[in-house]
Amino acid sequence: MDNNDCLRRLRYILDLDDDAMGGIFSLAAHQSTREEICNMLKKEDDADYLECTDSSFTAFLDGLIIQKRGPKEDSTEAAQAGSKKRLTNNMIFRKLRIAFDLKAEDILSLLSQADCQISKHELSAFFRKPDNRKYRECKDQILRNFLAGLQLKHRPGEDSTKAIWDKALASKP
Repeated sequence: MDNNDCLRRLRYILDLDDDAMGGIFSLAAHQSTREEICNMLKKEDDADYLECTDSSFTAFLDGLIIQKRGPKEDSTEAAQAGSKKRLTNNMIFRKLRIAFDLKAEDILSLLSQADCQISKHELSAFFRKPDNRKYRECKDQILRNFLAGLQLKHRPGEDSTKAIWDKALASKP
């Protein structure tokens, strides 16, 4: 899934303004200006669009974990090592699970609210190490449904949430 798209969805789910977004980035020792953040949130066809790099999005996710769960011992060293890797859907999913302190049952519930049914075994395969033989790649559809479930949990009663997500999915190539 596109980093910019995930960033926009998380901003909406958590109802964050530009200053709050900047604060989350700064928690992970990543300095982003308000203009950079605004440009990362723009659509691809906008002239001022700025691609959210893997390192920037990793910093945002790490900052979100720190904001919601508190700092971890030796987190700066681990964050610097992790920022050099290519960010996958599995890594995004794992960081969001940690940030929101979700157990397997919670995630399955969120997915079912978004009309996505998977087993607990399928879910656990997403969180395994890539060299494990039972590892499975998290496809865009699973991550989108997870974000839709988070939206339903954190922003209940929003006008036609399902229609908004269906429209977003239909516009994807």
